[in-house]
Amino acid sequence: MSASEKKALTDKIESLEDKLEKALAENERLRKELEEALRSLKRQAAPFSKNQPKADPKPPGRKPGHQYGARGSRPIPTRLNETHHAPLPKGCLHCGGRVEYRETKPQYQEEIVRATIIRRFNVEIGQCCQCGRHVQGRHPLQTSDALGAANVQLGPEAVTLSAHLNKEMGLSHERVARILKWSYGLEMSRSGICRALERIGKKAAPTYQQLCVLIRRSDQAWMDETGWRVAAHLEWLWAAVTEKFTVYQILPGRGFDQAAHILGADYSGFLNQDGLRLYYGFLQAFHQSCVAHLLRRCRDMMKTLSGPARRFPFDVQTLLQKALDVRDRYRLGEISKHGLAVATGRLESWLDRLLNRRLSTPDNRRFAKHLSHEQPWIFLFLHCPGLDATNNVAERAIRPAVVARHTWGGNRTRNGAQTQHILMSVLRTYWQQQKDSFSGIVQMLRSRDAQMLDIIPTSLSP
Repeated sequence: MSASEKKALTDKIESLEDKLEKALAENERLRKELEEALRSLKRQAAPFSKNQPKADPKPPGRKPGHQYGARGSRPIPTRLNETHHAPLPKGCLHCGGRVEYRETKPQYQEEIVRATIIRRFNVEIGQCCQCGRHVQGRHPLQTSDALGAANVQLGPEAVTLSAHLNKEMGLSHERVARILKWSYGLEMSRSGICRALERIGKKAAPTYQQLCVLIRRSDQAWMDETGWRVAAHLEWLWAAVTEKFTVYQILPGRGFDQAAHILGADYSGFLNQDGLRLYYGFLQAFHQSCVAHLLRRCRDMMKTLSGPARRFPFDVQTLLQKALDVRDRYRLGEISKHGLAVATGRLESWLDRLLNRRLSTPDNRRFAKHLSHEQPWIFLFLHCPGLDATNNVAERAIRPAVVARHTWGGNRTRNGAQTQHILMSVLRTYWQQQKDSFSGIVQMLRSRDAQMLDIIPTSLSP
């Protein structure tokens, strides 16, 4: 063997040893990250903890001095139900000496009362002299005409409280029953609460149908979806949100057909979504791909990639953060509309150059392919000032459903799923419009005929 051949083999062996050493180091790093991820799943920690705390965190609470801000206190009540006198003690509590009266100052206490009202309705029964049909009276406080076996019912305020606790706060039927018993002494079974909520859902169905119509007519919508269980089978809970309305639907699938069932296949407004391919089936819509999802993907890739491979997600992250900075500067009036257009053009050219790179890592090539698909819709929020750059509105609407899913899993029947998305939509829309959902639902339950709730504009209400 010649000297040149020996040198070539030696160089090759050294190169392979170097690659082996790097591969072993990378394998060890990934093994430690996997162990940490598996351990974190078993920890009893907060779901949104950020691993290691800061070395020098800011002290909790308000800042002292002039940085404290406005001091808050409860306002003095405008009405009084009780007045009590607190006399001076006979002697000083410290030394036992005589106490001299000086003045009287008021103190107020706002308390809840554990009380349950039991109403009896003496319903008069009669018969029509002309057609012979059964006729019975109805008091304005009644919520049903049922007599006989169903003559003992839960009142509308108790049912409305149960709906808020279960559908808005995410408590299970059992915990709702426990709260009613602790607070008001009401004995209720889980099935009884479930049937009561189903009655509310049927009465609120006309309002829900009108909400679906309003969502389809909106100029801008946010959409998101999450897994849901119906009768132990996997389905999907969809959320379509506008500025004033929210519609949830539980549907057996995660495709364009389900999304179009909510928005309509011909939806032509602005649609904020998380980059899922099915949303691009809305061919007439103007899409805004969620920038926050892309930034999160960049951060995750930089944690797993090493060496020069981390450069591509880092550059994409820098580009997206620069785009958000341009948006903020325009909102503050630091740049003009012409300056915004120039900056947007430069950002789009920057993205073109990033996507023209030759990438060797499979993860980077996969990410570049996704960015190429999203490219026409990434900077729409700069072309249309005022448009949200993220899908955060829909994600916040999905969050209460995720909490409920972790608490009690889903719905056991199709009727339960229908009640679920009707009441969630109504209560969420009430919250968006900052209206009193409690009194609205109580009034609806007491009405004999179908009633449209006040979250529907009067001009659109039938």
